[in-house]
Amino acid sequence: MQDDPIAAFVAHLEHALEDGTFARLVLAKPRAATDGLRVSVRRVALKGVAHLSFVHTHATRDLTKNLPLAEGVQQVRALIGRAFGHVHLHAANATWQLMVSQKGRATLLRGKAGPPAAAGSGAHTDTNTETSTEAEPLDPAAPATHDREKHRFLDLDRAFLAELGVTKPAHPGAPTQLVPAMARKWKQINKFIEVLDRALAATSLKTAPKLDVVDFGSGKGYLTFAMHDYLRHTLGLPAQVAGVELRADMVELCNGAVQRLALSGLRFEQGDVRSAPARPIDIMIALHACDTATDFALHTGVRAGATVIMCSPCCHKELRPQLLSPHPLRPILKHGVHLGQQAEMLTDSLRAMLLEACGYETQVFEFVSLEHTSKNKMILAVKRAAGVPATDAWQQIDDIKAYYGIRDQCLETLLRADRA
Repeated sequence: MQDDPIAAFVAHLEHALEDGTFARLVLAKPRAATDGLRVSVRRVALKGVAHLSFVHTHATRDLTKNLPLAEGVQQVRALIGRAFGHVHLHAANATWQLMVSQKGRATLLRGKAGPPAAAGSGAHTDTNTETSTEAEPLDPAAPATHDREKHRFLDLDRAFLAELGVTKPAHPGAPTQLVPAMARKWKQINKFIEVLDRALAATSLKTAPKLDVVDFGSGKGYLTFAMHDYLRHTLGLPAQVAGVELRADMVELCNGAVQRLALSGLRFEQGDVRSAPARPIDIMIALHACDTATDFALHTGVRAGATVIMCSPCCHKELRPQLLSPHPLRPILKHGVHLGQQAEMLTDSLRAMLLEACGYETQVFEFVSLEHTSKNKMILAVKRAAGVPATDAWQQIDDIKAYYGIRDQCLETLLRADRA
């Protein structure tokens, strides 16, 4: 067994499922684009029978498939190496990491046990389930306790949370409770509202007679509904919130929820950020827009004169093939993983500098922990007050591009076209 790391890993998985210590499993580093970005596996009960629930995360949506335990283990074994190069097993007593090279060489590492994260994709995308049977977590662990209750910007009893499947009563007549499988989504929602509230505090929007908010790529609308609820219900602001989504089925689903809840000031419409018409916007949101769609979203926010821009980038592909390896960095950038990290850092740094050149104070920071989602970076831009001088960002941008041999960056191209 020790001579076969893959067999040893599968044995650890089977043992964790048998003794109840299994928390979750993640397959990452896809071999091909068709494999998806990653696969998250959790244990669920379907009509009282234990299953493994596979959530395949793709760029635009998540796909869920539930399999009995034995078939689920076989499916994990089939995906290892062939479809994904890295596999992480999280159990109560240990974590296991299996790495399989392109040539089939496998390495198995053991680490210390970490806090099991709630299941879910964690992305600003939505799940299309291949089975109509509702899956419930099997024997979910009780939440960790703290000396004091953590402040939440939203209450669990809000109607939209139940409508979207984030909460439900434990039984008829019981208080509303968080669905365990939605714990990571609930954490993301609250963190998002916390960042939004901090951005609002740096502006005069809380006293504006009207507030126009647009969320591009709204998906199932978790954050759009939450933002609408917080602005109108908690803060009492006259906000008009629009979710823009490319998929017609998601637009129909969200508008149906709006009608059932009789919400005013909230609507969803079909559209693409790449061709969005110019219109005034006070707050522009775009989470997990893939590759240059992030640049089109940022450009839309700038054109619309948005006071607050919140963007969570995803899939940084544009700069990577353009990067030269400057002599001092050649030994570093010859490694693909480092080249990818460098391309991501440069892309988002240039985006932040371009926003600063357009009159914004910009921050780039970790949105939520990597424990909850791999897409965890946030670009937050708040328009500077009139009369505050801008930095010489355009010259700095030219210098950085020249150093790395970057020819084109989508947001810069769009903004320079506007200036011309």
